[in-house]
Amino acid sequence: MTSDFQNLLEELYNLQRLGIKTGLEHTRELLKAVGNPHHKLKFVHVAGTNGKGSTCALLYNILKQAGKKVGLYTSPHLLNFNERIRVNGHTISNEEIVDFMRNNYNHIINIQTTFFETTTVMALDHFSKHNVDIAIIETGLGGRLDSTNVIMPEVSVITSISMDHLDILGESITKIAEEKAGIIKDFIPLILAGQGKYVNSIILEKARIKNSPVTIVHPKNATLIKVDSGGTSFSYDGNKFRVSLSGEHQVLNCMMAIEAAKKVCNNLNYNKINKACCCTKWPGRMERLTNHSIYYDVAHNASGISVILDTVKTIHPEKSIIGLFCLKGDKEIDHIVKAINGHFSQLLITSDERGLLLPVDRLSSLLSNCQLKYTLVSSVADGIIILREKEKKGSAGLIFGSHYIANEIYRAFEISFERGDI
Repeated sequence: MTSDFQNLLEELYNLQRLGIKTGLEHTRELLKAVGNPHHKLKFVHVAGTNGKGSTCALLYNILKQAGKKVGLYTSPHLLNFNERIRVNGHTISNEEIVDFMRNNYNHIINIQTTFFETTTVMALDHFSKHNVDIAIIETGLGGRLDSTNVIMPEVSVITSISMDHLDILGESITKIAEEKAGIIKDFIPLILAGQGKYVNSIILEKARIKNSPVTIVHPKNATLIKVDSGGTSFSYDGNKFRVSLSGEHQVLNCMMAIEAAKKVCNNLNYNKINKACCCTKWPGRMERLTNHSIYYDVAHNASGISVILDTVKTIHPEKSIIGLFCLKGDKEIDHIVKAINGHFSQLLITSDERGLLLPVDRLSSLLSNCQLKYTLVSSVADGIIILREKEKKGSAGLIFGSHYIANEIYRAFEISFERGDI
């Protein structure tokens, strides 16, 4: 089975050669060939630029605590493909991936579905076979033409929106917001993150056209109590909550999850919600790698990077920060440079061992053009050695910029990774 799994997984990854297609036709065609498994399911559909993964993880655990059998589809994965598809704490098995690929290989080849289109159908088929009560579906890119937009949800969720994936979604906040708003369905409730008036006006206009009742969740409706390396405490709606994810931004993500849960579950109570928030893990999000002050976050756009920098400064106000940075693309480099400029006592830059990210000489050239000071290191492992030395001298460390270096990070810190435990 291991060799079959590796061969078929490689076939699945090879579909990436087809690139990213915008449109729903191929996904619908493959779903029809598989038997339209999504027609049997209930969904929560989550889009946004930042925070949607954490919101999904929190909602997943809240609904589990309420006794629901819950499916979760997220992307990308950190270490293992299986992480993308979960049911009640269990990732899809190698055998189930093999069965799906074997049974549908001819359909996949004939229809020419992309990697993400195929994976989306695999997830929906998996949730149907496991008879989940509800499935939480995170968009891949955008919303309107994202492969996941074939579903009809019980509630739609749009988290915070900012500049990201400009080459695909459009080079303005207007176009990006319009794409995210594409998940709004006729008469289906929408949970919307309170943010800039302009962005929200675009979303609200689409909701008005669709007759979608909107609940706006605004950070000002909660009171931050404490942010530390173990999580975040806040009060909301007369109750105190503790979420095991660090950062003021996680307050909004948690509020979004709570409000979405209320729309699909009648037997919620404070104890169930707080227990779920306390136990939720979401690797690669302000993840503490040592007992002291080195963190890893997959943030790769200016807005996300600004938020994690604020979090490190909140937790360690007296410490200087050493950064280890790599990046996949160069479309938003000007915005990213503005976000990081002046915040690090030293910025190390590198690339990954698999060659999936910007080569370090290319990243170096981009940063030099922006007059940003940095130190080039040959590998993630070498950068981590420097971070550990600096930590001993009293600095905090922040590794950021990509999902693709997770394996190198966990290997260097000798951290075991449980695929299904979030």
